[in-house]
Amino acid sequence: MADVKKIATRDSYGNALAELGKAHANIVVLDADLAGATKSGTFKKAFPERHFNCGIAESNMVGVGAGLSTMGLVPFVSTFAMFAAGRAYEQVRNTIGYPHLNVKICATHGGISVGEDGASHQCCEDFALMRTIPGMTVMCPSDDVEARKMVYAAYEMEGPVYIRFGRAATPIYHDESFSFTIGKGEVLQDGTDVAVIAAGILVPEAMEAGKRLAAEGIKARVINMATIKPMDEELVIRAAKECGRIVTVEEHNIIGGLGEAVAGVTAEHAPVPVHRMGVRDEFGHSGPAAELLKQFGLTADAIAAEVKEFVPQ
Repeated sequence: MADVKKIATRDSYGNALAELGKAHANIVVLDADLAGATKSGTFKKAFPERHFNCGIAESNMVGVGAGLSTMGLVPFVSTFAMFAAGRAYEQVRNTIGYPHLNVKICATHGGISVGEDGASHQCCEDFALMRTIPGMTVMCPSDDVEARKMVYAAYEMEGPVYIRFGRAATPIYHDESFSFTIGKGEVLQDGTDVAVIAAGILVPEAMEAGKRLAAEGIKARVINMATIKPMDEELVIRAAKECGRIVTVEEHNIIGGLGEAVAGVTAEHAPVPVHRMGVRDEFGHSGPAAELLKQFGLTADAIAAEVKEFVPQ
């Protein structure tokens, strides 16, 4: 996919905020001294009076966002995933989740593709943490178009939202006609031998793996599951019944993330073998993003290889 245009979804986030800000005066953006990295600085440049740097005090920033939401404003709270989901977890749970406030938590730099920042910043636990908060919507876009439309959809819905955006540039495979709906997955390639369900920056890798498998006679159904909670249970159940086995692919610990969410649905409604691909209960470490993804087995080559082992020949 070298000739395909690439953009980091954190850039998509900043661009979407700036566009939304033109049409909606009730949008305010909070950042924890990371506007350049989270790209909320794009909004700041356009609407400096509606952008607030809360400093390196993420827990306080969450509380400020909660308070602003009670005044009819729609706060977009921005920082790294490690700090949004990790450091500020209690405040997210108690000041946003418990009263079910209309705050959008937008986290960048999630997963091992954070690269050289190392284990302390490579948050591979955020989906698990945010999924446990009652009423919290959890999403992760796969490309620029989906990311921008996801931000628009988050604004339109009432209630707390957590979105993880990526640091690394990823291929754009959607066109502008794509319609994103919260809670709905997307079948990108049909097949009946196995279903490969992926999220975030690993969706293009799953798509490439699907093409390679097809060339070898394995018909893989590739699904983009951008909304991790609420899960598109209907799509998962159909994939289980029609394909007979499922492989999940995520840039997250296999404990508590997309894989366990899918396995929970199948266990209750359509029991089939589920193989989870992701970070296998370990911390990351510093290194180039592409090399880390390869080392952790999160590439098209690795996906294709594991699917071939998992599917009866």
